[in-house]
Amino acid sequence: MNFPRPTKRVILAEQNYPLHLVLFLVTVLTTLWAGAFWSGYSVSVKNFSRFITTLSAGTTYAAALLLFLSVHEFGHFLAALHHRIRTTLPYYIPVPPLPFLFSLGTMGAVIKIKERIPSTNALFDTGISGPMSGFAVALGLLLYGFFNLPPAEYITTIHPEYLMKGGLQAPPPEGSLSLGKNLLWIGLEYFIAPKNLPPMSEMYHYPFLFTGWLGSFVTALNLLPVGQLDGGHITYAMFGRKGHARTAKLFLGTIMLLGSPALFELLLALFKPESVSLIPSQLLHCSWSGWILWSLILSRVIGINHPPTAYDTALPFKRKLWGWCSIAVFFLTFTPVPFRVI
Repeated sequence: MNFPRPTKRVILAEQNYPLHLVLFLVTVLTTLWAGAFWSGYSVSVKNFSRFITTLSAGTTYAAALLLFLSVHEFGHFLAALHHRIRTTLPYYIPVPPLPFLFSLGTMGAVIKIKERIPSTNALFDTGISGPMSGFAVALGLLLYGFFNLPPAEYITTIHPEYLMKGGLQAPPPEGSLSLGKNLLWIGLEYFIAPKNLPPMSEMYHYPFLFTGWLGSFVTALNLLPVGQLDGGHITYAMFGRKGHARTAKLFLGTIMLLGSPALFELLLALFKPESVSLIPSQLLHCSWSGWILWSLILSRVIGINHPPTAYDTALPFKRKLWGWCSIAVFFLTFTPVPFRVI
């Protein structure tokens, strides 16, 4: 079955290049700003010359994070261009570091597909190309970070208080935000076994590890098999509409269960703080309230259903094999409790 498709030249000519460039440059600025902040620098716009000088401290973080985001989104774009699907270049989303936000300098990047996807093969290729190419970058960042850790004393240049507490083995300060471990991290930690690996509550000061972890986390979020997320595209192409619908409901329910204990604790802390101690701590350590917010976004904003392509067909064996590889990547990168306040 043939469909009239625009040429690649037409798709490229339709792009709003000035807008994409401006958004990218502003995102470069905000990620440099965030990178300097996570490196332990106080960044203030009141002194412009000092502000510009301090931004250089965030170069590694900004370059690594933008590399991951760009490879992920251009993976989608190039796959769509290959199938001659009308789509936009990536829109980068800058967010300046704000004192009341866990700010990374950006909310990511997105492309906008302007037409119905013509076939199951095109849907699969466009969906899988982003997370798999982005995962390759995230894995590379993690490997480089694990094999090129600074000396254990590095963190004391940022937090001298560790010297008084007996080194990195001392418990982190109360109220510290700690990152969670996924299977990929646990495996790298086990096989590489670096002696100077910092605690998860200090990972922000190690830009390669931090951005590699962020890349893994974002990859897992995108590979959730719900709605029109990348994982939803892959699941629909592999298992059809019914298979996608069943899987989407299963995973939506799973993340709601993962978030419920932490949300219950938060509500008790607000309205009945004396009862918080009754919740088993082991249960809270396996929960993150952010999953409730994410499930609401998926169910109420993005939607859990997937529209059909113009021409649904069964995937060939090679694409199915790649699909199973992406499912394996999801389980490697999924972090049940990505953030936890100690």
